[in-house]
Amino acid sequence: MNNHNNFAVIMAGGIGSRFWPLSSEEKPKQFLDILGIGKSLLQMTYERLAKICPEKNILIVTNKQYKTLVKEHLPMLPEENILLEPLRRNTAPCIAYANHKIRARHKKHANIIVAPSDHLILKEQEFINVVNKGFSFTETYNSLVTIGITPSRPETGYGYIQFEEESPYGEIKKVKTFTEKPNRELAENFIESGDFSWNSGIFIWSLKAIEDAYKLYLPEMDELFAEGEPVYNTIEEQKFIDEIYPKVKNISIDYGIMEKASDVYVINADIGWSDLGTWGSLYTHISHDNNENAVVSNNKTALFDSNNNMVYIDNDIETVIQGLDNYIVVSTKNALLICKKDEEQRIKEFVKELKSK
Repeated sequence: MNNHNNFAVIMAGGIGSRFWPLSSEEKPKQFLDILGIGKSLLQMTYERLAKICPEKNILIVTNKQYKTLVKEHLPMLPEENILLEPLRRNTAPCIAYANHKIRARHKKHANIIVAPSDHLILKEQEFINVVNKGFSFTETYNSLVTIGITPSRPETGYGYIQFEEESPYGEIKKVKTFTEKPNRELAENFIESGDFSWNSGIFIWSLKAIEDAYKLYLPEMDELFAEGEPVYNTIEEQKFIDEIYPKVKNISIDYGIMEKASDVYVINADIGWSDLGTWGSLYTHISHDNNENAVVSNNKTALFDSNNNMVYIDNDIETVIQGLDNYIVVSTKNALLICKKDEEQRIKEFVKELKSK
């Protein structure tokens, strides 16, 4: 397989509002060292995908306001590889833009992986193996592939993929249905049935296959981006994108294409994945002390009579926590969050109310 035909598209335009107050619109979570290891989630994603395709073939799609942040975190990235959206229009337009950009580089036979910028993958070698299997499959079959995660619990915060258990392609299974975040009872039924996986939001396909899908299911969007073929990779590209984006439909790739297409497959894998969408998900991936507290902080934080807490101190303040059980405590230079861990889905609601005051 020709590695030079492999492309990666990293979607890095989200706000990460569920990680308030650490994540903000000015500096969302993909640009943060969430794990406290000296690297942002975007940097970790880039390094992972650089083992799959040439670095010159890695494209970052982000909002215009994050151009400087992307360049700070990835100074080695050519500026023409940073695709700037003037408006947030969800994942289908962002992927369509990348498709046309890749085609304009005369890579009609490109194999593409599309990945969010803010996911955690602990088993990197297994991830690389899975992606290479996906590339081999999409080079042969005109199909769309997603990576499914073998579920470990009835999680209500993830989407689910139902697949056909028998497959002529071994571990690559035909997708039957996609289901958005289910309630607890439905999630438990999915786990018991054994033919569901979590939807990772990571996609693998050939440029031809995804272009065919856009022409069939999102033809108006495809036509809008196709109008720019003469200007992609020129100084006129940004002006063109700025002009068409207000006309582009706001829709996800899942709703727009994946749930409608017939030739969709899933590779189920154990890659140590988490979408790190919430403080609770971060809690499960950080080492705990003897009282099951997960703490990311300076060396001036002390916990007493406290258990099962997620604590993130992003400043140099001396901090004492006493008597808390199953809480999220996040302290930054400008904000403080103290919230029950099992009610963190209300953080967006809390922030909205706070801003209204």
